[in-house]
Amino acid sequence: MENCESSPSALDPHKDSAFYLDAAKYWEQVPPTVDGMLGGLSKISDVDLKGSQRFLNSLYQVVGCPGKERALDGGAGIGRVTQGFLMKNFQVVDLVEQDKHFLDQAQQALASTNHRGKFFNLGLQKFTPETSVYDVIWVQWVLGHLTDEDLVSFLKRCKLGLKPKGLIVIKENLTSSGEVEMDHTDSSVTRPPSLLVDLIQKAGLRVIKEQKQQRFPSDLYEVRMFALEPV
Repeated sequence: MENCESSPSALDPHKDSAFYLDAAKYWEQVPPTVDGMLGGLSKISDVDLKGSQRFLNSLYQVVGCPGKERALDGGAGIGRVTQGFLMKNFQVVDLVEQDKHFLDQAQQALASTNHRGKFFNLGLQKFTPETSVYDVIWVQWVLGHLTDEDLVSFLKRCKLGLKPKGLIVIKENLTSSGEVEMDHTDSSVTRPPSLLVDLIQKAGLRVIKEQKQQRFPSDLYEVRMFALEPV
């Protein structure tokens, strides 16, 4: 799932079953298109993908950089990030997405390409990657659909899915208010940077590089990318 909508109101989201069910119901009604994935903001897709590519390039300039064999697209939606970015950098890209009609669209779109990889029809709160198989796990605009507890648990499982020198990259909306803000429309939260970093640390990871996404409309949340490695 992807979404980059502007600010919602704040509310404690941690009523787990309703939180996840309401989100699933929302996304079931969203058309499997780039505009649907980006909340009507398909115009930012190219800027987003280019920003991601620049950030990934910067990670390969450091000592002990990850390999380029296999990546995972977490919350893959219709495969926008896989096709527009990850496949240009990795030989194999696996996709995990809980909404079946999005995943079906991704499979259809990728069938005519040179895509190699698996498709997992699961929410991230239920997904466990294979052990030590991924060079990069890319998770974008989806962690707001996880409770704090499930986010930490998911990152811990992802950590075990990394190869030596592998990295997790998170790309997320962040609040500037210092508070968690709740979007009742799609049943998601947007966290402040301090909370996101705290949850990352609780998962036994550390931020090795952080960068703001440039050239997004000023009325959107700030979007940042975080490269994470196991402590």
